[in-house]
Amino acid sequence: MAGKTKREKGLINQGPAGSFLVRLWKNMQKNWILYVMILPVVAYYAVFAYAPMYGIQLAFKNYRVKEGILGSPWVGFEHFKRFFSAYNFKLLLMNTLGISVYSILAGFPIPIIFALMLNYVKNKYLKKTVQMVSYAPYFISTVVMCGMITIFMGTDSGIFNIIRGFLGMEPVDALSKPGWFKSIYVWTGVWQGMGWSSIIYISALSGVDMQLHEAAIVDGATKLQRIIHVDLPSIKPTIVMLLILQMGSLMGVGFEKVFLLQNTLNKSAASVISTYVYEVGLINSDYGYSTAVGLFNSVINVILIVTANQLSKKLADESLF
Repeated sequence: MAGKTKREKGLINQGPAGSFLVRLWKNMQKNWILYVMILPVVAYYAVFAYAPMYGIQLAFKNYRVKEGILGSPWVGFEHFKRFFSAYNFKLLLMNTLGISVYSILAGFPIPIIFALMLNYVKNKYLKKTVQMVSYAPYFISTVVMCGMITIFMGTDSGIFNIIRGFLGMEPVDALSKPGWFKSIYVWTGVWQGMGWSSIIYISALSGVDMQLHEAAIVDGATKLQRIIHVDLPSIKPTIVMLLILQMGSLMGVGFEKVFLLQNTLNKSAASVISTYVYEVGLINSDYGYSTAVGLFNSVINVILIVTANQLSKKLADESLF
């Protein structure tokens, strides 16, 4: 205990928790500049992520603007009961899950395949060019992206209908057809995010032991066999981690793109939970009810990510936590 300050002696006397605080305090003194650098990030999340959680109680109150959050009466789970019994509850749930599952099935494996293909391109200039071209769409804003989709799908001069004309098919207003909405949403998203999503897989592939490839080549393995037996097993932890994170956003269909592509003709397929929260919360000013719907969505996402993590731990011995 010699040489220790009174503060450290007091913390040590508090047991394991005190010992941890002592180590933390010493680390902060030694690396104080790093803690100063991380302070803005901590402040950002404290102010814009954790502080707003105070408003979660709106989900259990009949919120009235004049009375404020504290003055509004409690209603318990009435908002949740109202949502579960709503005429469009099943439609909203099925549309949200349908778009999310479709997005995972189509959008998750394609960046992996793209990264594996790019990994075997030997010409570095061609490789960099393909990477640059594939990354670029990610930086297009959602508003511009939806404007491009509307123009490309136009019945008069849209490239989609021009191609249909060359193939002898009649023009079609794809954005007005509910059956087309999910495919338009998902595949434009795959095109936009494919290159960016492949970055982490390309990085993981760069860490694969080249001796494994050399041994496989000596044994006469083809490129496909090397991909299956060397590359994929080596990046399996990365694939599993990202799949778990994807599962955690299964109910989190983005609001902006759906809302901008939505119209009165395709609304039966384009109504999802996020747009419903906007309608009842901001348009109808039913803040308590919209908070309850949003909270339900978030809770389901948490349950899904925990479940996916546990299944991954049991089946593949890989997990986030």
